[in-house]
Order: sequence, then structure tokens, then C-alpha cells
Amino acid sequence: MAIGTKELAITELDSFENERLAEELKKAKGELFNLRFQSATGQLESHGRVRQVKRDIARIYTVLRERELGIRATPAAAPAKAKKSSKKTEQADAAAETKEA
Repeated sequence: MAIGTKELAITELDSFENERLAEELKKAKGELFNLRFQSATGQLESHGRVRQVKRDIARIYTVLRERELGIRATPAAAPAKAKKSSKKTEQADAAAETKEA
């Protein structure tokens, strides 16, 4: 990723839970507020940082929305789905065995 912070790369965001994403979003919005305030008062040293923080915020919103729509799996939900499917498979196998007997 060329622009943005390296700690908020999309691969890193995938490993975060929704609560951690909300915390990161809150931090990024706070930083953006401070950067805008510095810009208005003429104290901003790095103008590119505003763009980086905006992109980080957009990345976080994208991951949250994709999880909401079911496009991207949450890290905690992925193993739970696997367990449910294995139970269903076991039940289906048991039902098939009883039908055969």
C-alpha cells in the first residue's frame, strides 16, 4: 500500500475484531480533527497526513460494511461457522446411516 499508515493495512484490518475497528476509527477521527485544527491555525507540518488519515477512515468503514453484508468474515465468526457446519455434517451423516439401516 503506497498511501496510508502501515499499521492499518487491509490485511491488518481483517484480523481486528469489530470492537477494535471501532476503537481505531475513533482514534483516526480524533487525529483527523486535530489535523484539521492545526491546518486552520497554520501549524500543520505534514499536509499529506490529512489524506492518509482520511483513507484509513475509509478503509475501516469499508471493512465494517463488508462484514455487515457478509462479504468479509469476522475473525471470531470464522471458526464458529466451521464448528456449526461440522455439527450439521455429523447430524446428516447420522441421519443417512439410520436410513440405510
